[in-house]
Amino acid sequence: MQVEISVQDCFYSSHISPLAGAEALEPPISAETWEIWFHHWLQNLHSDTQPVTTNYELSLRLTDDAEIQALNSQYRHQNKPTDVLAFAALEVDCPQPADLSECEPLYLGDIVISVDTANRQAQQQGHTLKTELAWLAAHGLLHLLGWDHPDDDSLTQMLNEQERLLNIVGVDTKLA
Repeated sequence: MQVEISVQDCFYSSHISPLAGAEALEPPISAETWEIWFHHWLQNLHSDTQPVTTNYELSLRLTDDAEIQALNSQYRHQNKPTDVLAFAALEVDCPQPADLSECEPLYLGDIVISVDTANRQAQQQGHTLKTELAWLAAHGLLHLLGWDHPDDDSLTQMLNEQERLLNIVGVDTKLA
């Protein structure tokens, strides 16, 4: 299986650490780690379903509250920051031509995470920023794959799946 992920780190590349002087803040998760995690997640989810392809592509954008609020307002008509947005490129059960799945990666869509909100939520939940970012990325990926949570039962199923995905890559989901 091949997974191509474009990590757009708009947060850490634009924020300067007051403790480090003129050095940029270091992201808690490297682009290479993101690629490994998404590969493992899709590989695992791939074995649970009838795959259309074995090659996937998606983008992950790490940003701040201001940018995610603008996106949330524009696309969801909610003028407030949120933790994660997922913009799926496919409709559920969208048929793909057989030759496309053999030569080109299937573009799943875009995941946008506010590091500002993730940091606040990590503190509230008593775990690390790394855990919260992984949690939100897994949530976004499930949305790209057609998962939703319109009611309590589906939300519980989705949260359980997120926990399973984090366990696959060795991220501890238990409270500190």
